[in-house]
Amino acid sequence: MQIGIIGCGNMGGGMARTLLASEHSLTCFDPDDNTLIKLRADGAQTAVSATALAQSSRIIILSLPKAAIVESVMREIVTDIQAGTIVLDTSTSEPATSQAMSTLGEQHGFAFVDGPVSGGPAAANAGSMTMLLGGSVDAIEKLKPVLEVITAKSVVVGASGAGHAAKIANNMLCAANLVLVAEAVRLGEAAGVEPTALLEGINAGSGRSGVSEVNFPKWVLNAEFNSGFTMGLMRKDVGLAVELAKSAGVELRGFEKIANIWLNESDRIPDSADFNEVVKYNKA
Repeated sequence: MQIGIIGCGNMGGGMARTLLASEHSLTCFDPDDNTLIKLRADGAQTAVSATALAQSSRIIILSLPKAAIVESVMREIVTDIQAGTIVLDTSTSEPATSQAMSTLGEQHGFAFVDGPVSGGPAAANAGSMTMLLGGSVDAIEKLKPVLEVITAKSVVVGASGAGHAAKIANNMLCAANLVLVAEAVRLGEAAGVEPTALLEGINAGSGRSGVSEVNFPKWVLNAEFNSGFTMGLMRKDVGLAVELAKSAGVELRGFEKIANIWLNESDRIPDSADFNEVVKYNKA
């Protein structure tokens, strides 16, 4: 099947290179000309517009910044999407947007699957992302040959919108754990325990998390802070969790305090900084 990717930044570009390495036929579109020049050098075909890409692709992968842009692009290309096409939205979007786009697909003869990803640009380039999938079981089954290339693990979590709901919950926990592990490290240091030793102990016990096992050793303790995911993007995701809770009528009393750290108390850390730098929020 001809595959197209709309949005070829850090994540979309990584997926593109992974697919090209597996000798898939690939067309890319991005509004940035320099991004397209680099992808052509890597062997990708490029389209002059999102609509042109939609006309020639049977699997369309979206890798876009937010739900509003997902909806805008979909409204732009909807009449150009061929019947039987599958649209896989790997953006961090919103459940309601995915459900609306799935309904749009039913009306126009294509399937829309939400498949937000974890792992960052390094995983996108290595084909080792984790993807949370929501949508038609039949469409997801047809996507398997592509999923096997761009992910190390994919989990079907439910119907349309479930993938993005699960991703929001996942990022909510990641945001919380960054703050909590930083506080645990400070507590340990105050008690005379060196951070590396403390984390070794935590990671052998019930308090371990992806943040204690990966983020702190890889990006925090060495002060590299180069994960490829920004404070601005995580602040957006924290806001999505807060808004989803409000719309669902769910109280998140504990997370509300941590959300306030991300959205207000860490405001001296710029949106462009690496998201792991939130650990500095209480430093002068």
